[in-house]
Amino acid sequence: MKLICPKFLLSYSVVVVCMLLTTISFTSCVTNDDFPDDPQGNFEALWKILDEHYCFFSQKGIDWNEIHKRYTRKFHNGMTESQQFEVMADMLSELKDGHVNLFTSFNTARYWSWHENYPRNYSDSLIRKYIKTDYLIASGMDYTILDDNIGYLRCSSFQNGMGAGNLDYIFLFFQPCKGIIIDIRDNGGGALTNAEELAARFTNESRLVGYIQHKTGRGHDDFSGLKEQILKPGKGIRWQKPVVVLTNRSVFSAANEFVKYMRCCPNVRTVGDCTGGGAGLPFTSELPNGWSVRFSACPMFDKDKRLTEFGIEPDYKVALTTEDFHRGKDTIIEFARKLMR
Repeated sequence: MKLICPKFLLSYSVVVVCMLLTTISFTSCVTNDDFPDDPQGNFEALWKILDEHYCFFSQKGIDWNEIHKRYTRKFHNGMTESQQFEVMADMLSELKDGHVNLFTSFNTARYWSWHENYPRNYSDSLIRKYIKTDYLIASGMDYTILDDNIGYLRCSSFQNGMGAGNLDYIFLFFQPCKGIIIDIRDNGGGALTNAEELAARFTNESRLVGYIQHKTGRGHDDFSGLKEQILKPGKGIRWQKPVVVLTNRSVFSAANEFVKYMRCCPNVRTVGDCTGGGAGLPFTSELPNGWSVRFSACPMFDKDKRLTEFGIEPDYKVALTTEDFHRGKDTIIEFARKLMR
C-alpha cells in the first residue's frame, strides 16, 4: 500500500527516507542511533524510531512509554529471530495502522483489522455479471457501458500508471453516457500521483482538497503548520456529467485520498461504506539487524481540516444485502444507478 504524494517528491530506501516539499526546501531523513545488534538493541531501535517519527500517537490516544515498559520485559538475548519478530509485530499492532509494517527476509508484519472487522460490501463474482466478458481495459482499469446507458469504471488499484491517452480514450468511450460509476471498492492504494491524475479529470478549476503536515521535531506533537493540497484540472478530456464513486472499508491509502479529492469536485457523490483510511504518508527506516520498518509519518486532512486516517464516510451509506447477492444484484451498484436516473 505504497502512498506517494503528488505535491511532494517522496523517495525512500530501506535505510532512509527524504521528503522534498515543493513550497519550501526541507529534507527529513529517518535514521536510528547506534544500538547493538541483539534482541534488546533491535527492540530499542524500533521503539525509538516510532517514538520520534510516527505521527498519530495523540490522535489515537497511544501511551508509547507504557508500551515500551510492557514490551521491553519480553526481550532477552536467548530469543530466536522468529521470536523477536513476533513480539515486535505485536508491539507495532498497538498502533492500529495499516501503513505500519516490519519487513524481514522470512515474514512481513502487518495490521489488517482496519478492514477485517467490517462487512466487505463487495463481490467479484457480481462484478463479472455487470461487466460481462467484452469489457475494455486501459491503465489497469476495466470499463464498459451498462444497459441503462451508464458508464462503469472499475479501478481496483492505483499501482498502474494513468496514461493521459488512456484516460482520454476512456472518457470518449463514455461520451454518450448520462453519467459514470467509478468503483474503487477493495482498492488498497498505490501511487497517489495516479489517484490525482484520475481525479483531475473531474474539475475545471484548481481546488483545495486537503492539507498535509510534516514532523519538525522528535516530540509526538512537533508538526509544521498545515500545507495546502491543491488539485489542478487535468490536461485532456474532463468529465462534466454526474459521477458516483463506490467505496467500502477496504478503500485505503491512495484510494482514500482519491475519495477525498473527488468529494471536492462538482457532480460527484459517494455511495457504499466508510473507507478504511490510511492518511499518513509512510516513511521507512532500518534496524541494526537489517530489518526494515515502515510507518505513517505525515498526517493528511480533508479540506475542512478533518483527519482522514480513520476513513471517509460516504454521502449515501449502502450495504450489499444477502437477498440481492442471491438475485445476482449488487445493492451498491443498483443504488448508484438509481441516483443517475
